[in-house]
Amino acid sequence: MKQTRILALLTIAFGLLSACSTAIRRAPVIDRVAPPVASRPLAPAADDSKEDGRGTYTVRKGDTLLRIALDHGQNYRDVVTWNNLVNPNDIKVDQVLRVAPLDHVASTVTAPVSMPEIRPSASPAPKKIAPRGDKRASTDTALVELKKDDNAKGERDESKIDKPVIVAAAPSIGAGSIVRADDDEKLSWMWPSDGKVVATFDEGKNKGIDIAGKPGQQVMAAGSGKVMYAGSGIRGYGNLVIVKHSNSLLSAYAHNRSIVVKEGQNVNKGQMIAEMGDSDADSVKLHFEIRQQGKPVDPSRFLPTR
Repeated sequence: MKQTRILALLTIAFGLLSACSTAIRRAPVIDRVAPPVASRPLAPAADDSKEDGRGTYTVRKGDTLLRIALDHGQNYRDVVTWNNLVNPNDIKVDQVLRVAPLDHVASTVTAPVSMPEIRPSASPAPKKIAPRGDKRASTDTALVELKKDDNAKGERDESKIDKPVIVAAAPSIGAGSIVRADDDEKLSWMWPSDGKVVATFDEGKNKGIDIAGKPGQQVMAAGSGKVMYAGSGIRGYGNLVIVKHSNSLLSAYAHNRSIVVKEGQNVNKGQMIAEMGDSDADSVKLHFEIRQQGKPVDPSRFLPTR
């Protein structure tokens, strides 16, 4: 009897173990994956291509000193001097460069206006009361003196009062607009080369005009000025000549085959400065720009009609 019970218990135990093992084998496996972490949207990059109002510029990736100088209408040698750069090619991202002379920055800063101190006026001295018998005489005398004072006061007001001077705010300069200074109005312009215009000024796409021509064709200075740059250090322009005409205006001549002027040389309007070519371009052409305070403007507004 005991053996029968033991066998029965063993049978039940084996059954339970078999069920447990089956349940374990059939249990689904769940991979626990961490919930995805939401990525933060990138903040839009600030537009540092312009002067920040203090005459400085923060270097961005891909910038070159020549490009920075051109975009701000400055001679790259001046930028080197203002920043005490030993190697003009060694500028770093996030480096702050001065792109305007100190006198330019000082002229744009408005000095704080000091308010005059207001003090309480002294109490008027008590008036003396004349005797009742002299009332009429004192009244007539007072009227005469008051009239004299009023006349004198009117004369002082007309001669000594400073009239306010109204100064008009300078308009903002955008691409394609023209704001001429006194020196700029004296400039005369001519077409830098003969040929068909194959690309016109388009703000944001083409910063100047393209004139088609033949290899070796003469490229002339569109106006009198001083050669600010002559070389091939700005990507996309090939052999480039930059002429500065005034404190606010310069012209650029790109894709030349050869350059026949040097930096620092004074040139006259119509003087040959280069030979037309296709350096860093897909065809023989002259890319011509006029920049005002570093910003590209439409050359057709300066050049004579032809």
